[in-house]
Amino acid sequence: MSPLPRSIVITGASSGIGRALAIAYAAPGIRLALAGRDEGRLDDAAAQCSAKGAAVRTEQIDIRDRDGMADWIRTVDDADPIDLAVAGAGVTAGLGLGRLRENPTIVRNVIATNLVGAINTIDPLAERMCMRGRGHIAVIGSIGALRGLPSCPAYSASKAGLHAYAESIRPSLASQGVAITIIAPGFVDTALNRDLVAPKPLMMSAERAAAIIRRRLERGEKVIAFPRLLALGLQLTRLLPARWTDLAFAGVHVDVPERADLYDD
Repeated sequence: MSPLPRSIVITGASSGIGRALAIAYAAPGIRLALAGRDEGRLDDAAAQCSAKGAAVRTEQIDIRDRDGMADWIRTVDDADPIDLAVAGAGVTAGLGLGRLRENPTIVRNVIATNLVGAINTIDPLAERMCMRGRGHIAVIGSIGALRGLPSCPAYSASKAGLHAYAESIRPSLASQGVAITIIAPGFVDTALNRDLVAPKPLMMSAERAAAIIRRRLERGEKVIAFPRLLALGLQLTRLLPARWTDLAFAGVHVDVPERADLYDD
């Protein structure tokens, strides 16, 4: 079991999984640093955490801002050395009726946010944690990273890239006493998924997802993919002929809203 974190950073904390995690961890003696882009929703999340006895600080920030992220994380760490950080901010986009290609600008925004933005969060954290020889970084990827989804090319690519990046740095960080965990949730009832027209097998609430993530982070798991049945099914598609899985996915009706500015925070 990992030690209970006392100083926690969460990006994407104003809605969805990030908000639910912040509230799940909030308690007397816990220091939370919450980041998001929507000031009103972020303040509301902070108020709920404060009501549970946590000491909370917030920052309205865009994770694509490399220098801004580094400055903020170092400021938080100077005040309260960070034990656990969850890189949870993200954005989605995809295809739908009449849209067979993604808007190139949206594609670049998705990748800049989900992949580069997460790296902007990880890098300054890893630097400080390695200096201390302890710490835990968790990245919220997606179960969709286990197999590229035809309805969400840029999203799938960004999350698969994040998984690969986290896997690649995990051994070197572990040698310095810093743990990395990849979180790969399936369908969670968040703002990002509510307007998605598609089958949503085994969808769960953000609160239930947060409970699963917290429990398995405390166990020190390296990969937290859930629901397990859905994760296993997507992994098994890798063993089938590509033409079979392509046909199967092509037969599923999906309509993803054309937007790339709605964060899961």
